[in-house]
Amino acid sequence: MDGLLVIDKHSGPTSFEVVRRVRALTGARKAGHTGTLDPMATGVLPVALGEATKLAGLLSDFEKSYDAVVRLGLQTSTLDVTGTVLRTAPVPPLSEARLEAALEAFRGSFLQTPPMVSAVKVAGRRLHELARAGQEVERSARPVTVHALQLRDFSATEVTLSVRCSKGFFVRVLAEELGQALGCGGCLKALRRTASGPFSLEGALSLERLQALIQDGEGPQAVQARLVSPADMLPALPVFQVSAADAAKVAHGLPLPVHLEPRGRLRVLGPDGTLLAVAEVRGGRLVYVRVLAQT
Repeated sequence: MDGLLVIDKHSGPTSFEVVRRVRALTGARKAGHTGTLDPMATGVLPVALGEATKLAGLLSDFEKSYDAVVRLGLQTSTLDVTGTVLRTAPVPPLSEARLEAALEAFRGSFLQTPPMVSAVKVAGRRLHELARAGQEVERSARPVTVHALQLRDFSATEVTLSVRCSKGFFVRVLAEELGQALGCGGCLKALRRTASGPFSLEGALSLERLQALIQDGEGPQAVQARLVSPADMLPALPVFQVSAADAAKVAHGLPLPVHLEPRGRLRVLGPDGTLLAVAEVRGGRLVYVRVLAQT
């Protein structure tokens, strides 16, 4: 079973636990997610199965979209409502104009420092592991981009936002810094990922729905019908289709001369439309980024 399932994760389990459950339900020999969601977060978690796991790292570069609820007047150890409360403060009177003025600083490209409770690695260790051990280390700010930031709703103490952002952007840091900009502090109350690149909640399966499909008697066939094929997992990349003879060379990672101009990555498809590899053109030949075994 090779391809990608778009899972609608519910709040509670870690991304690793969701992947483990998908693998157990489908019987896939390998499985991996394409970008971590915090346990409290819900929504789109693409899970690659079988040979498609070789593409998972490439999918993690996709833009992400989120709906978020920010709780103002509350600061916590994890920058969300699951953490220890560090301080509280009164929330000033809110208005659309005041909120829009504060949000303007978080649109476009800027530097953001990752939080201690995150999967980012420093000196070979994940920050959340260090945080659990009571350590706080210096983190380098990293460039991020917010392509769209929309104020959806607000009340006396809460703000609802929609965000479309680059890889590596932390919405919980946005929640904290928005609170700071308003003078009262803030943290993340709820987070739902609505899209990861081309994969959205439309067509996503909850774990419960996946289990029901399998138990309804259709088994692997029902799952196969929901799989995004490896050839369709990177739709933004141009296609280069090869003959059966050249497909055999690609499958073995052998150099393949091509008459193409260098233009970034592309999908190399066999004559039947199967994804053979992701490659780049260098020096008049294909240089392989990933090669998928053909079954």
